[in-house]
Amino acid sequence: MDIFDIIEEEFDEFFDRVTGPRREPIFRNRSNNMEKYDDTDFKMRFRLSKVAVTYVFSLIQDTITAPTSRNYAVTPMDRLLLTLRYYATGSFLTVVGDFTGVSKASASRIVKLVSHAIAQLRLQFIKFPTNTNHLQEEFYDIARFPKVIAAIDCTHIPIKSPGGENAENFRNRQSFFSFNVQALVTAKLKIIDIVARWPGATHDQTIFNNSFIKQQLMNREFGPCVVLGDNGYENNSYLLTPLSNPRTPAEQLYNESQIRTRNVVERTFGVWKNRFPVLTKKIILHVSRVQAVIVACAVLHNIAIDMGDQQFEENWPEESDNGEEYHSSTQNTEDSSVRSNLINDYFASLIR
Repeated sequence: MDIFDIIEEEFDEFFDRVTGPRREPIFRNRSNNMEKYDDTDFKMRFRLSKVAVTYVFSLIQDTITAPTSRNYAVTPMDRLLLTLRYYATGSFLTVVGDFTGVSKASASRIVKLVSHAIAQLRLQFIKFPTNTNHLQEEFYDIARFPKVIAAIDCTHIPIKSPGGENAENFRNRQSFFSFNVQALVTAKLKIIDIVARWPGATHDQTIFNNSFIKQQLMNREFGPCVVLGDNGYENNSYLLTPLSNPRTPAEQLYNESQIRTRNVVERTFGVWKNRFPVLTKKIILHVSRVQAVIVACAVLHNIAIDMGDQQFEENWPEESDNGEEYHSSTQNTEDSSVRSNLINDYFASLIR
């Protein structure tokens, strides 16, 4: 229970003492949304197919079933659909209008409950596979770049100003408030690692330096593999970035292959935000709740891919690569030699 729940309950108790117990609210009958809409309309409104929603519901039903009658009129399935509708619109006013009888405050509480329930599934749905051979094969098929198991980047999720003395930490380089979210993705656009706790002003490299996945890559827990990133990251033996000034044909081929292969992370962000537009809006929740929404949307994104849930046709503008380039004052010889050897031995052989 957070401080807002405590304040809310204390106010409820005070209100009852002053005015007497409140009468139970009268709710108008709600329609069954699973039956009301055909498959196409349902997916447009809730961003997942009925089959996918039913599966997600089976995973979280016990968690989102209220132990009291406080919100007795909102069934567990309606709680899930209300939350999905919020992810689809980013507007509590729209949600309140769609789900008759639900106040804005109640909708906010339901979104918090369901978002945390879905986010708790992250270890089940956001993870590296035990065998990364197929990941390497899928990345290789894009542009013949070898030994790649993931592409990495960060994306900004807009939020309202959190206020307080630390608010400016959330103002990013584009001058809006956000969380800077790091993700590692596969060639099939699945998110296999996510870090959603850093304020928008944080540099991509700083987020990576403080992530558990960096230690795993450094320790070669996935074998002699590499991750591809842009120039916002430091080039090293396990994270390869483009050359700033390619000169030889082999270097140019390396850059072309690296950029084409790495592009899947930008596509992933586009598909993810396209399915859940709340990620493109200014999320008005308290910052402690925003992280759960972000992770929950990542979990649902992966479930949709696993279940073959078709992507939406409309496209959000592709994210521009306008992050700050990383400059290191020290460069480990081994770190630089991995990229050099790859260019001179492998990419040079492709153009002979």
